[in-house]
Amino acid sequence: MSTTTPDTTALDEAPVLVHVTRGGLVESAHHGRVAAVDAGGRTRLAVGDTAAAVYPRSTLKPIQALAMVEHGLDLAPHHLATVCSSHSAQERHLTAVTEILASVGLEISALQNTPALPIGELEHAQWLAAGRAPEPIAQDCSGKHAGMLVTCVVNGWSTHDYLDPEHSLQQAVMEVVTREIGPITTTSVDGCGAPLPAIPLDGLAAAFGRLAGAEEGTAARRVADAMRAHPEHVGGDGREVTDLMARTPGLVAKDGAEAVFAAGTADGLGVAVKISDGAPFARARTAVLAAALLRLGVDSPATREHSTSPTLGHGRRVGEVRVVGL
Repeated sequence: MSTTTPDTTALDEAPVLVHVTRGGLVESAHHGRVAAVDAGGRTRLAVGDTAAAVYPRSTLKPIQALAMVEHGLDLAPHHLATVCSSHSAQERHLTAVTEILASVGLEISALQNTPALPIGELEHAQWLAAGRAPEPIAQDCSGKHAGMLVTCVVNGWSTHDYLDPEHSLQQAVMEVVTREIGPITTTSVDGCGAPLPAIPLDGLAAAFGRLAGAEEGTAARRVADAMRAHPEHVGGDGREVTDLMARTPGLVAKDGAEAVFAAGTADGLGVAVKISDGAPFARARTAVLAAALLRLGVDSPATREHSTSPTLGHGRRVGEVRVVGL
């Protein structure tokens, strides 16, 4: 892990992308960066320093899944979509994770991701009401970890240390990340415990375009088709990432922590967004991604709906989340 003082210029100098208004006043402003790259490798949109490094967080999962498929992971589409997911811990998600592990004779106890409560609001409340403590399977990355464990088993790799950056699995993943996205400037550890590379934002956009536009019969196409066929496994009911894919034909999308969001279209266009402040206010990243897709011609009910959203006061609209920097 790097101990040098990081360069924050790209975050500090990023332009304002989002205004949150309330009663005619701009209550909050969010800075950020946006990159869009088409199938020919041409930059279609660049806001801020798009070559600067970013931790992709969970937007990396489809690329990690691609590495797993290239190394023998062979799952049903809804299971593969779960490997790409940051799931809400609905019953379908927990069942899928259990089934993925069982396909190679593993138990839930094999998971080494961080114990957590569900990220789905309803599921979180139900989990607590049932008196359950944080568990690895409830954590939103458990699908990815299940896929990692299965990949280890099919390759004869050890499973007890699969999160070690020097493990054959993680080395294979980093090779694919470098090939598909670009140079890794530093590495750290993601919230779930997996190694996390820092990569260029425009490289992430390009990788999503290649994934979404991949040719039939390729490993990348298997990942993209699984996500498109089962968006409910990638996020969950009521989740913006699920809704965007479900209502935008051909779209592959993935949300990530610290306000990262990426998407690709069937014709090879890729878009990636990073909100500088990490906005736990997730509507900012979604609004920017949807607005960027609209500007680039990806017009659907979902991209139109999510490009803005209301600010509520006592249950009624008193302002909006407005994209201003594209």
